[in-house]
Amino acid sequence: MTASILGWLAITSYLAGSALIVQQLRTNAIKAALFKRSVQLCGSLALLLHTFNIYYTMIVPSGFDIGLFSILSVVAWLAVALLLVVTVQDTVECLGVIVFPFAAGTLLLRLLYPQPYLMSESLTPGLDFHILTSLLAYSLLSIAAVQAVLLYFQDRHLHSKQPGGFIRALPPLESMEKLLFKLIILGFCVLSIALASGMYYLQNMFTQHLAHKTILSIIAWFVFAILLIGRWQFGWRGRIAIRWVLSGFILLMLAYFGSKFVIEMLLNRPM
Repeated sequence: MTASILGWLAITSYLAGSALIVQQLRTNAIKAALFKRSVQLCGSLALLLHTFNIYYTMIVPSGFDIGLFSILSVVAWLAVALLLVVTVQDTVECLGVIVFPFAAGTLLLRLLYPQPYLMSESLTPGLDFHILTSLLAYSLLSIAAVQAVLLYFQDRHLHSKQPGGFIRALPPLESMEKLLFKLIILGFCVLSIALASGMYYLQNMFTQHLAHKTILSIIAWFVFAILLIGRWQFGWRGRIAIRWVLSGFILLMLAYFGSKFVIEMLLNRPM
């Protein structure tokens, strides 16, 4: 009961933050400083409630829940936490218009489908590190994907010379692009560590139940590597960069969450 109440309160807080951002994007009615503090307050409250919900739902007497919706909830939690950290220095509160509803959605799915998928055995510290870095990489690159989507709409509106309230509320295009590549570089580095630790600590990353995840993750790693090389050597930016970012992100999501969906939801067995 406690976990459910915390989950619903967190969802309400996330949606309140989302509504605040939507209102600001539509009317630009709130002063920038007040708007930033309000979004940070809603996001921080939701994150705190989300934290307790994760604690009560994932850590159970019979083991540790690594089900699809539980892991999605953790990734969303990390994405919100990273976004709130970034807002301290950069004016990127508007990213919450996508990140907050995503976090609320993962909590809702966890509440609607509470059946856990427990680990059959305890993990070594090395595997714990691999899982943590993998989730952190997914979260960083998730925010980068959100940033890329907003950058696409910003670029499209500026080229059409019809910047509306939504576009005026965003930081300058150059600042958005710089932040995008900062997130990609950091996410790429963490993803590299995650893959390296997996290859070191897992006995065989290419066994039947891990092969698809490993192969798709490696392909995604190459996609982001090519993007960074293209940025450095050829100055890739704009829609070219956006396409590469979204392609890499989709591959990563298919690598982990696609396989978990098929195995847990369709085949009805844990990974």
